[in-house]
Amino acid sequence: MDLDAWLPRAAALRPDHPALVTGDRDVTTYAELHAAARRAAAALAASGVGPGDRVAVSLPPDVPFVATLHAVLGLGATFVPLDARLSDAERAQRAAGAAATVAEPLDAGRAERPLAARLDPDAVATLLHTSGTTAAPKPVALTVSNWQWNALGSALALGLDRDERWLCTLPLSHVGGLSILIRSAIYGTTVVLHERFDADRAARALAADGITLVSLVATTLRRTLDAGLDRPPRLRCALIGGGPLPPTLAARAADAGIPAAQTYGMTEACSQVTTSLPGEPETAGRALVGQRVALADDGEILVAGETVAPGAPAADGWLHTGDLGRLDARGRLTVTGRKADTIVSGGENVAPQEVEAALLEHRAVADAGVHARPDPEWGEAVVATVVVRDGHAAGEPLAAELREHVAARLARFKVPKRIDFAAELPRTASGKLLRRQLR
Repeated sequence: MDLDAWLPRAAALRPDHPALVTGDRDVTTYAELHAAARRAAAALAASGVGPGDRVAVSLPPDVPFVATLHAVLGLGATFVPLDARLSDAERAQRAAGAAATVAEPLDAGRAERPLAARLDPDAVATLLHTSGTTAAPKPVALTVSNWQWNALGSALALGLDRDERWLCTLPLSHVGGLSILIRSAIYGTTVVLHERFDADRAARALAADGITLVSLVATTLRRTLDAGLDRPPRLRCALIGGGPLPPTLAARAADAGIPAAQTYGMTEACSQVTTSLPGEPETAGRALVGQRVALADDGEILVAGETVAPGAPAADGWLHTGDLGRLDARGRLTVTGRKADTIVSGGENVAPQEVEAALLEHRAVADAGVHARPDPEWGEAVVATVVVRDGHAAGEPLAAELREHVAARLARFKVPKRIDFAAELPRTASGKLLRRQLR
């Protein structure tokens, strides 16, 4: 059964409601966004784009990007967002096979083309690339139905306010950022869209722009707190993804009046898979409606359900995530690491995320990344790279203090054999640690 097209439905129900807030609080209503999408659709159709075609889009996060997204969907085509920071060769590779590439706002003058009123649930809506934290990015085709179920599951997990204002600072080429745009169009609510993450600007928006929801990762939550965020008046949930939320950071957020919810997700499952209750972020929560989570014998997290990309499951019917975790008696998931990241030191398995969490509890540590380094005695040695907070001095005295700090919390075999210092750690645009770039 076909589904109501998302933007035309929102524009019909709430024409004067803000769809987007961009720039210096510039407001675009649903009626205005619908008109912009119809003009973009006319320009795309004039260039020959039709149902089933791919359209690669490299635009900044602003109204033309969002209008082009809905224009592509309204033509029955597939939206392929490109990260503007990619090299020309990388963009060309990801745009291969596209019927059109959009690098400038589409201008069809006054010409408009109606968007399809119905969407085919089985049609491929988007082609996204994984973040490439542990391997080369790979394309993932997500259907209209995947996105519809994602919006339903997220709303049931987090609740839904008709006056929702979701702050998006994530890159729109990433499933986490794009999901905010699509969910909000399905709900008919507002996205406050920043062109990039800036801690000071995010803190101001949360304090003064009526934000009710925000998507962050642990690193950007920490930076926003460092920028002075305290008791945002309308925020009802800060959704923290991209990796585990360290308990000390969760406690710091709670002290600042921020109701954090930890979430676990991935591109292949259309963003959210599990989500905790707002204000209870000690686990990543239960599976969303329409999804199932199980553990393999080795602790690998397995996912199945309505949001999983059609080509992602293995022959056994499960998406094998490559992540490790555990489930408690209430079915709540705790993510413990990546299979590929596990360090085997002297025959003992070490999860880097556990060591990172211990390091981040120290007052001098602003950021930490843990990885393996070949070692003739241990096979692999646990090595940490640390970013030091202002007012603290990097060097061997601090390294020794940090090793003792970790030893007081974890088994001795998990204590880093070496601690290096850096000005910053390599991270993706969405804040995920690029562990494979640590040496």
